[in-house]
Amino acid sequence: MDICLVNIDNNSNKSLKPTSVFGMLWLQTHFENNQWEALSNNEVIISNENSKLLVKDANSAGLNIKSFSGVSMLDVFHKKN
Repeated sequence: MDICLVNIDNNSNKSLKPTSVFGMLWLQTHFENNQWEALSNNEVIISNENSKLLVKDANSAGLNIKSFSGVSMLDVFHKKN
């Protein structure tokens, strides 16, 4: 997985989390330089509509994107460790 999107509220806003070097580099080409620190600290929140566009664009670039609810994301981390 290169980028993870996690639902954070009932409005389907998503936290954007790069999970690989490829994901981070790809995101850096799509965000302004002054937003890179927020990207690397997993502090970027995007709307559901924008996340759909991001997923489509990232998939066409060959990146692996996953979207989770907050609860299922905890399951992923627990299974990994």
